[in-house]
Amino acid sequence: MAFLLETLFGGLMTGMLYALVALGFVLIFKASGVFNFAQGAMVLVAALAMARFSEWIPKWLGMEPGLWGNVLAFILAAILMWLIAVLIERLVLRYLVNQEATSLLMATIGISYFLDGMGQILFGSSVYSINVGMPKDPVFILGEMFEGGILINLEDLSSAVVAALLVALLAMFFQYTSTGRALRAVADDHQAAQSIGIPLNRIWVVVWTVAGLVALVAGIIWGSKFGVQFTLSTAALRALPVVILGGLTSVPGAIVGGLIIGVGEKLSEVYLGPYVGGGIEIWFAYILALVFLLFRPQGLFGEKIIDRV
Repeated sequence: MAFLLETLFGGLMTGMLYALVALGFVLIFKASGVFNFAQGAMVLVAALAMARFSEWIPKWLGMEPGLWGNVLAFILAAILMWLIAVLIERLVLRYLVNQEATSLLMATIGISYFLDGMGQILFGSSVYSINVGMPKDPVFILGEMFEGGILINLEDLSSAVVAALLVALLAMFFQYTSTGRALRAVADDHQAAQSIGIPLNRIWVVVWTVAGLVALVAGIIWGSKFGVQFTLSTAALRALPVVILGGLTSVPGAIVGGLIIGVGEKLSEVYLGPYVGGGIEIWFAYILALVFLLFRPQGLFGEKIIDRV
């Protein structure tokens, strides 16, 4: 029983990280109605910025690496993500207003390659580390209930708590703020939103900035655990089954989908891996997503679209 609980806890914590990455997809889709293939590149650039700024700032200011260096690095990285959002709106999105979704999709693919190249030019292509002070040592809990207790990784727990808080803040932002309601209106119909006075260009800057901040937090967490390298951009691919399960338009769906995928991967790795061979945790989520596409393509919380003719 203790081993099962360890596996479940590990899956839930990993699932929160998947949900955090998936949020970037959901945010962009809710505001523009297009799937953002650049989200992985945004996570990479944000993580590179945090890693390099936290290394450079203490040298520039003649201070010891530590809390204040990380705070300043986070602020500079957030400003960079805002600048990227502004440039994307000014140079790309404003010329694609009311265009076909395919055009916007291809634009995000181009943005992805551009961000990958810009990341190498600005920050280099080596492997970098991020140290924001998250505890690394595992601990045992519930020792009085189970012999030997349950092993919990404090870094995973801290990451899951941060991800959960950010998800809760974004859910409230979309539900209870005028900007959040405007984002939903823009996603439903660009022309109708513009006709009632919603500034489409400003809304897109806001949503790409928020998605950039989400990518920054996700990049810090993934970079702290595994290091910052260019394969980090493929981490977004691990979130694709999450948005398929939860629904492309649902913030709560990203949470639930992430938890299902995280737990499913861990359980399949531990209990099915010995029978079907190694690597099941890599493809399990995609098989589950395929089943959902066949029987419930809108996902658990997505909106079912009915066309009347």
